Amino acid sequence: MRYDCIIIGAGPAGIFAALELAGKDLKVLILEKGKGIDHRHCPRGTGPCRCCSSCSIMSGWGGAGAFSDGKLTLTTAFGGWLDQFIGTERLADLIERVDQVYSRFGAPGEVFGEYTERVELLEKKAAIANLKLVPARIRHLGTENNRGILERMRDTLRDQVEIREGVKVDEIVVREGTAAGVKVRGELIESQFIICAPGRDGAEWFRREAERLGLNLTNNPVDIGVRVEVPATTLEHLTKYVYEPKLVYYSNKFDDEVRTFCVNPYGEVVVENSNGLITVNGHSYYEKKMKNTNFALLVSKRFTEPFREPILYGKNVASLANMLSNGVIVQRLGDLRRGRRSTPERLRHGLVEPSLKAGTPGDLSLVLPYRHLVDITEMLEAMDKLAPGVASDSTLLYGVEVKFYSSRPELTPELETKVKNLFAIGDGAGITRGLAQASASGIVCSQSILERGGHFQ
Repeated sequence: MRYDCIIIGAGPAGIFAALELAGKDLKVLILEKGKGIDHRHCPRGTGPCRCCSSCSIMSGWGGAGAFSDGKLTLTTAFGGWLDQFIGTERLADLIERVDQVYSRFGAPGEVFGEYTERVELLEKKAAIANLKLVPARIRHLGTENNRGILERMRDTLRDQVEIREGVKVDEIVVREGTAAGVKVRGELIESQFIICAPGRDGAEWFRREAERLGLNLTNNPVDIGVRVEVPATTLEHLTKYVYEPKLVYYSNKFDDEVRTFCVNPYGEVVVENSNGLITVNGHSYYEKKMKNTNFALLVSKRFTEPFREPILYGKNVASLANMLSNGVIVQRLGDLRRGRRSTPERLRHGLVEPSLKAGTPGDLSLVLPYRHLVDITEMLEAMDKLAPGVASDSTLLYGVEVKFYSSRPELTPELETKVKNLFAIGDGAGITRGLAQASASGIVCSQSILERGGHFQ
């Protein structure tokens, strides 16, 4: 029961850490609380979420993004804060390397968002509407391709490292300021190095462990908002050239940052279950085209003293939607403007057919804080100048969408905590918020372990 390295979590950060260590004559163990990729199936269908003990959408081999549309943002401009630790130049090199690895495992060859005169013109039009368009090259994996890529990564690794799925780590064991192993069901598994890659679904567990171990934490902004659904043609003049238009807006009333996130051209809206909390997300396929395009509008708020529970705040907001709807609320923008709830009849009168059939018609003003509603409606009006129709009365809003990556510990440039040989990486550790940077963070810590020799002493 002794290993050179234990990796907690088999999302993109953990997988890339393992790929870097594989074949280096090290005894490596991956512990993943969710199911293997072959067994990750959501039993919900089109009905309400059954709240499985381990949600196959949120956890398991491949992490929370396994059934997303899989966008590799090939830029250092967004996707996390990894550049603050390793510098922009090294991050750019690592993102290129990450892209090459995904391509080797079967990622589609097409890259969207090359900077052209058309993209430059869109930038100028966005600026007129008080929006900042952040152009980026994006490789779209597609929901249907993600599974095969993750299976091939697993098949490559399982002959070189030990993989245990359906195993939840209770706590990290530290002796005299140095990582010593982990406890699983009361059993100690010793290790020279520990890489903690808990993913978004494990962010709250990681925060508790970090506090127990005396690690100083910084609160990232907590992102709360809605998923917007419009006819695909409304945004086609943007998504055709940029694919994922990353738009940033600062609200007039509160000066809050509002941004688009996870734009899914010709995609569909889906639900997620994070430890019993039902939230909303979206994805799109590489080949199959749906009628609508969806995207998140997230309001970023950073809390200061004395409040230090941003994850709990986000969960409480989302729980209000669960309380009122047994899941996700869907509302027409026109109904929100008029201060009334949406009803099944009003949804049928709209021009946008909901892709999520399990949403409950309701009133998001009973859930989201006034500040967030003002910020979101302001941005939709601004976006309407760039893409007429976005702020239509028929536009659908689904809530709540929350991203849990709100706390990060103090880390060295090798992503090592103040506990020697304990590394923290990925979205759940609060240093990334996207596929490319999460994968890159796994390479960073593994390279440091290899430089130190890696073997159990």
